[in-house]
Amino acid sequence: MNEFQFVREVAQRTYGDERRAETLIFAVFQELRDRLTPGEAANVAAQLPSSLKMLWLSFDRPDRKIRHVHEGAFLLDVARMAGLDDIVEAEEAVTAVFAVLQRALSSPNGMTGVARHIFSQLPEDLKQLWLSASEVQ
Repeated sequence: MNEFQFVREVAQRTYGDERRAETLIFAVFQELRDRLTPGEAANVAAQLPSSLKMLWLSFDRPDRKIRHVHEGAFLLDVARMAGLDDIVEAEEAVTAVFAVLQRALSSPNGMTGVARHIFSQLPEDLKQLWLSASEVQ
């Protein structure tokens, strides 16, 4: 999947335009990446097309600490960063980006390859959100 397909699919899933989809992707990528070890974050980046890789790696630091937060704080952070009205909107955006990311990582169920490594580093409530994303068509 190339970056244009990724953005277009997120836009379709969120009923928005591609510019808005890029904002949502950036917000979700930043929050998800910060919850992974730097090594695992680098593994994810290596699987992404170049412009998505830039979104994923923006503002990353090799010495950063892993942010251990649960679903509520994750959704609030995404909502704040993406300028969304509430966590319901944030959950829809996160679900869309998670689903497309899983497909981009060649893991339609979120449980194989690099996607499984992401899953393994999430707290239980975010694991459930990660898995539910693959169920949304």
